[in-house]
Formats: sequence, C-alpha cells, structure tokens
Amino acid sequence: MKDTVVGGGGVASGAQGTRARPNPHFTAVTELPTVSRRYWGTTPSRRAVYAYELTNRVGTRLTAITLGATITSLRVADRTGTLDDVVLGMDDVDGYLTRSPYFGTVVGRYANRIAGGRFALDGVAHALATNDGPNHLHGGTIGFDKQLYAARAASTAHGVGVRFSLTSPDGDEGYPGEVRFSVRYLLHDDNRVFIDYQATTTRATPFNPSQHTYWNLAGSRAADILGHELLVNADRFTPVDATLIPTDELALVEGSPFDFRCATPIGARIASVDEQLHVGCGYDHNFVLRPVSGRGEPALAATLRDPITGRQLDVYTTEPGMQLYTGNHLGPALEGRAGQRYGRHAGVCLETQHFPDSPNHPQFPSAILRPETPFRSRTIWALSAR
Repeated sequence: MKDTVVGGGGVASGAQGTRARPNPHFTAVTELPTVSRRYWGTTPSRRAVYAYELTNRVGTRLTAITLGATITSLRVADRTGTLDDVVLGMDDVDGYLTRSPYFGTVVGRYANRIAGGRFALDGVAHALATNDGPNHLHGGTIGFDKQLYAARAASTAHGVGVRFSLTSPDGDEGYPGEVRFSVRYLLHDDNRVFIDYQATTTRATPFNPSQHTYWNLAGSRAADILGHELLVNADRFTPVDATLIPTDELALVEGSPFDFRCATPIGARIASVDEQLHVGCGYDHNFVLRPVSGRGEPALAATLRDPITGRQLDVYTTEPGMQLYTGNHLGPALEGRAGQRYGRHAGVCLETQHFPDSPNHPQFPSAILRPETPFRSRTIWALSAR
C-alpha cells in the first residue's frame, strides 16, 4: 500500500479531459474511485479542519474529517439502489467539539471506561482525567476524538482511503509514554471498509482505540434502530456495576436479553426486567467475542440488518470484544446533521475493542502497549443490501 500526500490548490479532471478552476480547499486525487479533500471548518484556535471524501466504483461515499479522524457521513445504497446516509453526525466543527456524543470518532487512548481514572502498571500508580462520573471514559477530557490529525490519501489495488495520524505526548490525559498513532480507512469497490490501527510507544501504557460510529441502516430520517436485526458472535458478556465498570464475571448470554447468537430485533428485549439493562438504560455492554483464528485474521463479530431497506452491515475484527451501545442517552434536544433531532435509540454503536477497565482486571486480555511490541488491529465493515 502506498500513501499519497494530498496538497492544496490542485485541479480536478472531468471525463472529457476538461480542467476545473483551481480551488485552494479542494483537491481531486484520483479518477474513479476517488479521494477528494475540501476545507470543512476551523477550530476555536483557528486551525483548519479538512474533509476527505472516498468514493468507490459503485457510488458508496465515505467522508471523514481531520478532527478526531471522524467519519461524518457514509452513503450506501439500499436494495432498490437508493443512496442514503447510514451514520449519525453533525454539520460543523462546533457540533463535534461541544455537542456530539462521540459520533463517528476514533476514541482513545483507551476506549470505554477505566474505574476511578486509576490503574497501576509495572508497580507505578497512574491517575487519569475523570470525565464520566467517577470514571475515565474514551481517553479523557481531550481524547483522540478532540485532536487534529495529519492526513494522507491512500490507495491500493482494491480501493481508496485516507490515513490519519497523530502523536500523543507523554503524560497526555495522565497516560505514560509518547504514542505515535495512525488509523487508515480504506473503501473497497466491493463495499468493504477496512479500519487499520497502528501505534508505537516510548513507555508501557494502556492502549485501546475504537471507532465510535452510530449506525442507522434505515437512513438519515429514520427514527430509531429498534427494528434492526442484530447477531453478535458471542457466548458471554461482561456485566457491569452501577457506574458501568465490569465486574470480574464473564456471564453467559444464554437465557438472557443479551443472547444475540441468532439474529434478533434490538428492541425485542430491550425493555425486559433485567438488572443489567436497568443499569445501562438499555444495552451498553461489552461482548466477549468468540476467539479469532490462530492466524490473526479478522473474525465475524456482528451482523446488523434493517429489514425495511435490506441494508446489512457485517463487522469483522481482530479485537477480543465489542461494545454494544443502543443510543440510550440520545434525546430530542440533540440536533444533528441537517437539523435532525436524534432521539433515544436513534443509532447503535458496535465498538470493536479490548474489554473495559482491562488495566484493573489482570484476567482480561491485556491492553498494555509496550515499546518492543507495536500495536496493530483491524476491523472490517462489510456493507451490502439484500
């Protein structure tokens, strides 16, 4: 794979070889399939934010911005060929900085929660920012979702993409070690989106990035995802306490509202009398995915399908867990893209990850990144319509 640097002030070529007028905020990088860049806004510190738009040969279009490596839009066809946006998002920089509940962002250094914002590593105690009641959530007050990334267009024989990268300094939000991190989105012509994470560190540190897109496969004006059918490839999940921190238990899903081993509407049991659903105000839990193959290839984590439009999302990952979050705390006061009000359950998150609070649970898969072992992880979104 070769990355291509995207510069400003380029020109776009039309089908007949005509030249567009140079635009300092837009650069066409390839013929179809294409990557294009445009100016998207400015941060309060007057730093420019750019959007990268990936378009494949079947017309699927993914847009991601340099703020938070955030996927702001993903337009996919339904069974009739009608394109619509299947992710929740905001219209501007201010929306993502001040109102967004992590719509489409990369969260890190550590996705999900760390109890009390504290952990011990190699005999040294560390304190993190607490931004979720008593706990640390999604990397802290200014996590990866609030950072500006450098960006490069990317291409392979199978598709086009963009690689976002940043450096998190030693002590960032309380984490030890300088971390150099990148995430690449690659859109294939067969409608698969590859999400590849890489990182190195100068000191041992907890590290667990995740992509926090909210899905609604019914389209941009659908009310909720309760009718979406969900399959999760997991026999167990991690129950949580009153502050959503996992206990040490790996509970069986069998006989509970958490059994999605067969495709089931999300809303079928979400209102069941169940202590874990009560604590989470719905589903907000990590599932223990069935082990991946010994070759380290991504394995099926979940399948999400909207029976009305026929759109389907298959999620594959090399990660051991996946957080199912059903938008329990969205509400009509939250104004999103094009003025739409996102009510409760307007979207669902399928966050591939290591388990929450792993630094404080030695029996969980280790989420410690060390200098001698670079971090690599892959998640694939396979989109289709049936």
